[in-house]
Amino acid sequence: MPDTHQLLLFIAAGWLLNLTPGPDVLYIVTHALRSGARAGIVAGLGITTGCFVHIFAAALGVGALLAASATAFNLLKWAGAAYLLYVGIRLLFSRAQGNVLPSASINAGAPLPADLWRVYSGGFWTNVLNPKVAIFFLAFVPQFITPGTTHTTWVFLALGVLFNVNAIPVNTGWALAAAWMARRASLVQRGMHWLDRVAGALFITFGLKLALTDNPVS
Repeated sequence: MPDTHQLLLFIAAGWLLNLTPGPDVLYIVTHALRSGARAGIVAGLGITTGCFVHIFAAALGVGALLAASATAFNLLKWAGAAYLLYVGIRLLFSRAQGNVLPSASINAGAPLPADLWRVYSGGFWTNVLNPKVAIFFLAFVPQFITPGTTHTTWVFLALGVLFNVNAIPVNTGWALAAAWMARRASLVQRGMHWLDRVAGALFITFGLKLALTDNPVS
């Protein structure tokens, strides 16, 4: 394992990376704004579960396959892009009144109800179907493994799990901040039906960006 200084640097870098907005953060914030902190936290847990898949896959060599094989990378890339586009189009063209509560509930700041299993599974697939996450772990984690270390696979797994666990408070923070804003911003509450449109457009943007991404190690 890295020494204390390297380990602290690894943790700090992980927190900074997880604070960077992207599809995962957008997914958490969207659900927290619409359905409250619990939905946002559940969305984050789904994303965390998806990251565990990438960590174990990278440790087992699947990530290396994605890095080395253009075909494997492109297959997962197109699946991920299609899923992001599906989510975006679904949000963009959702009915304005489909999820809106009576005005009294909205004015009281009551969150809209959410199917938590659907929120969780959506976060999971949003992360799992993004091949750039697997490539990220292959590129980032080995930098903190001391040269000459024995059992590098186990060290890689330990660091990957540490990175993922450290992301939980960051994801939770995004969810709590978005839920806090939704409770106190009447403009957000009144414009909840527009939130789906904005989020949908952003998911479509992320999907197109992923579809146009080349394998970063090719």
